[in-house]
Amino acid sequence: MIKFVTENKTESNELSGIRKSKKSYVGSAITIHNNRSLCSHAAHCVKKLSSVFRLNSRPWINPNGATKDEIIESIRQYPSGALSYSLESIEFKDVEDRKPLITVSNNGPYVVSGGIELLNDTKIDDNASKEHYTLCRCGASKNKAVCDGTHISINFNDEIN
Repeated sequence: MIKFVTENKTESNELSGIRKSKKSYVGSAITIHNNRSLCSHAAHCVKKLSSVFRLNSRPWINPNGATKDEIIESIRQYPSGALSYSLESIEFKDVEDRKPLITVSNNGPYVVSGGIELLNDTKIDDNASKEHYTLCRCGASKNKAVCDGTHISINFNDEIN
């Protein structure tokens, strides 16, 4: 059996309202947290660990679908910080051993990792990773400065990068 807990909050700032939606999927060895408002929809989770992240199933996250170590390793690779995990009620959302790096994804967001501090007046979700995140590049995110995956629905196309 998979249990999940939802925490929804709406906070406004000067630029926009930020929708915070975090669901927790409790498994036998690990709890997986999914903050959809931070997801850049790069589909890394579905492509890399489809036994856990099951696009056409409900609930779509199965924390018992792989070993704890496989899940942890996968979550550490996802760019947006939307996914985190808990072991014995301690949440882990930051990766400690990455060098600072900013990359431009193909027709998608800036991918920031390695603990680069975001200096911005826009309020970012307090539950967001401070170590890795994706920043909107298309201008259409409803969760600026963070990418919310809107670039996909507007068919954002950057021929230069």
